[in-house]
Amino acid sequence: MRTTTLLHSTKLVLLPMTAALGLALAFATGCSSASAQPASTNNNAPGPLLVTAVDVSPLVTKVKGAVVNITVDSSRKQARAESDGEPGSPFEFFFRGGPRRSAPGARQQQHALGTGFLIDARGHILTNAHVVEGADVVKVKLADERELRAKVKGRDERLDVAILELEGSTNLPFVPLGSSETLKVGETVVAIGNPFGLGNTVTMGIVSAKGRAIGAGPYDDFIQTDASINPGNSGGPLFNARGEVVGMNTAINPNGQGIGFAIPSDELKRVIDPLLQNGRVDRGQLGIRIQDVDAAKAAAGADTRGALVGEVMENSAAARAGLRQGDVIVSVDGTVIPHARDLSRAVGRHAPRETVKLEVVRSGSRVTIPVVLDALPNATTD
Repeated sequence: MRTTTLLHSTKLVLLPMTAALGLALAFATGCSSASAQPASTNNNAPGPLLVTAVDVSPLVTKVKGAVVNITVDSSRKQARAESDGEPGSPFEFFFRGGPRRSAPGARQQQHALGTGFLIDARGHILTNAHVVEGADVVKVKLADERELRAKVKGRDERLDVAILELEGSTNLPFVPLGSSETLKVGETVVAIGNPFGLGNTVTMGIVSAKGRAIGAGPYDDFIQTDASINPGNSGGPLFNARGEVVGMNTAINPNGQGIGFAIPSDELKRVIDPLLQNGRVDRGQLGIRIQDVDAAKAAAGADTRGALVGEVMENSAAARAGLRQGDVIVSVDGTVIPHARDLSRAVGRHAPRETVKLEVVRSGSRVTIPVVLDALPNATTD
């Protein structure tokens, strides 16, 4: 059974040490690397231990001032704390600290650590929503050792993103959001975070894959990386070689090493303004049940791409627009839908009452159906 773990804990976990010699990575810009040296004819002469090592210090110096450590105190009901995640979820939440043994329904103080990063000079911080879930007090420690209070400006549980606002501080260093769309598999990335409370920890790796679905929810679209990330890295930035944030570190697979997952920066960009303005993200929905298409189910044609409509809910946006069971949705406003999960993401990027044009394969023919979206109910925390 696959298990994926949100990076959020105060527990200390001892990991085996591994050797990493012969590293051969190179940054595109902004970072220097040691060039290979010819072999010395003098056997006693000192030489470099790693002749192709990458020096990430210029990058770290440039961005580290915008990375912050987050401490959260919360009071949660015992029943919720004991579950450590929703029933049936592949995510195993790291316990937030504090005693576990108390009467069901009792309130208990819990303590948690996470990471975040400043996105503007006014003191707005991006982090994971699960880092500040149920927070009573949020404290942020800056790179210059100052500790400030922060309030939760907005949370989006479905994408697992939250925005904090620092109290009483301006003119702060911040980092830009880059493009996750142009990020390439094999590209070098750097993570900075607060694993196990060890602040300002820097690790490096590559992009292992893009578009990963790990069962976290309908908007799964994770960047997979082998940069070492651990509990406490939650909400921390994943940088490209130019010092741009290309992802937010969110989850790991506890059964493997070097398997971490980050929310793409392009998805982060879409929720910043709604969270700042409204404290939430309003999304549209069609009102259908869908599944992937395979050769046996593709009665509409031989193409197995798209989202097969298994059921149309009564009085839904899809029902009003005339969608039918057995339709195969292959694009939304021109965006191709390779798999069923891609439809949820594409529709979720639109607000309620927006009109989207669906390209549908029906009985072997392609038709375009405009749909005015309904509102997707907002997620609740407790």
